[in-house]
Order: sequence, then C-alpha cells, then structure tokens
Amino acid sequence: MIPSRLCARWRSTIAAIGWAVAASTQAADALPDLVDKIKPSVVAIGFYKETNSPRFGFRGTGFAVANGNLLVTCAHVVERAPDNTTDGALVVTTREASDRTQVRRAELVEVDRAHDLALLRLEGSALAALPAGKAASPREGQRVAFVGFPLGGVLGFAPVTHRGTISSITSVALPSPTARQLDDRAINRIREGSFEMLQLDATAYPGNSGGPLFDADTGELLGVINMVTLKGTRESALTHPSGISYAIPASFVLKLLAAAERK
Repeated sequence: MIPSRLCARWRSTIAAIGWAVAASTQAADALPDLVDKIKPSVVAIGFYKETNSPRFGFRGTGFAVANGNLLVTCAHVVERAPDNTTDGALVVTTREASDRTQVRRAELVEVDRAHDLALLRLEGSALAALPAGKAASPREGQRVAFVGFPLGGVLGFAPVTHRGTISSITSVALPSPTARQLDDRAINRIREGSFEMLQLDATAYPGNSGGPLFDADTGELLGVINMVTLKGTRESALTHPSGISYAIPASFVLKLLAAAERK
C-alpha cells in the first residue's frame, strides 16, 4: 500500500504539472491571434527611385502607432547615403485588404539618434496602430515575439514572426560611428554612454531592425528591434546566426512621440 503522504505529494506534483501545461497551452494559443492583429501595423521601409535597380531599396522594418499615420523605426534604417544621390524617395510598402502591396511615401518627423529611433509620417489612409500609450515594464524571462522582414527581399516582403524570451536587461552602448561620421551629434551620443537595452535569446536578422517587440501573451509593446549580434560578416547571418538580439525599450518610443507632439 502506498503511504497517504506520498499519494498527496504525487497529487500535488501532478497538479503542478497540469497547471504548467495549461499555462503553456494558453500562451501558445494567444500568439496566433496577436500576430493576426499586429501584422497589419508592420511595414517594410526603404527608398524608391525609378532609375535604380531594384527600384525599391529595402532598409528595414517599421510599425504604426498613435493615429496610424505615424511610424516608428530605427534611425539607422532611414539614414541616407553620404552622397545622397542614389537613395530616392523615402517610402514604405503596405499590404492592402486585397493582399496587394502598395508603395506609399513617408517623411521623417523626429529622430532620436542617441537611442537609434525615428518617427515617420505616412501619406494616405491610416494603418492599424499598435497601442503605445504606456510603456510596459519588461522582465527577464518574459516571453516575447517580434514581427519584421528578416533579410528583406531574400525571403519576400511578407511579415515574419519570431518568438523567444528576454534573457537579460543590460546596459549596452550602441556601436560607435566611424571616424567619417564623427560629427557633433555623434560625439554627444558617445558622451551619453550606454543605456539599458533588452537582450533576447531569439534570432533576429538584418532587416528586422525597427520591428515591434511585444509580449507574447498580451501583445503589449515592449520595444523596437535594434541589432543582432553576428558571428561573422553580415552575409553570414543566415548560415551562422548568433541567436542573440537586442531591442530598444518602448519607454524611449514614448519620449520620441512626446518630443514630436511638442513641435
């Protein structure tokens, strides 16, 4: 006969396992619905020029906030070439209700180079906006997901979702600019030093920059995908991903929106 105290312990263990499985199932069920809601807010950003080949030069990802005509992305996504002769017009591609892709003009509204963020205004009808009225407090171990265009046209311009966890909230300094880019603003950025960023165990790729990072259970905006750690060259990102990515916390997005409202 099994002692009653062991039976009680086993029942407790089985109940705990059942709770964990149920919680995991609930989280897994939430993400597909969240992705359906978030994907219409996500756009591909680049420069368009009729004489270029290809005419659309993809640069990164962005997402709609506020009234749906404002877009958040990374500042480095919308930086122009030094000679400014080949970029063309700043545009985004949106997916219409008919599932056709439309190229729409955008203009730069506000830039926060210290935190590598930019705010754009989109011409035409508004997109479905991600709620960014308050910044959720990220936690280490939190389940997250992000949507974007990894490697751009290599995989096609359909939004792709990755999931993972926040592995660390750590102080990171953004890569220093090259000597050729060392102007007054760059020097000020270096002086400001590092700030807290979200380190992820999910694999982002060049092209994911500027995409939204959100809670995989609730959909709350947590940050903006900023950079991925590469083991080698940019070209090796697909074959040798490091599995370590970083995101700018959403609190800096709120400051960017507030700065634009004051103007």
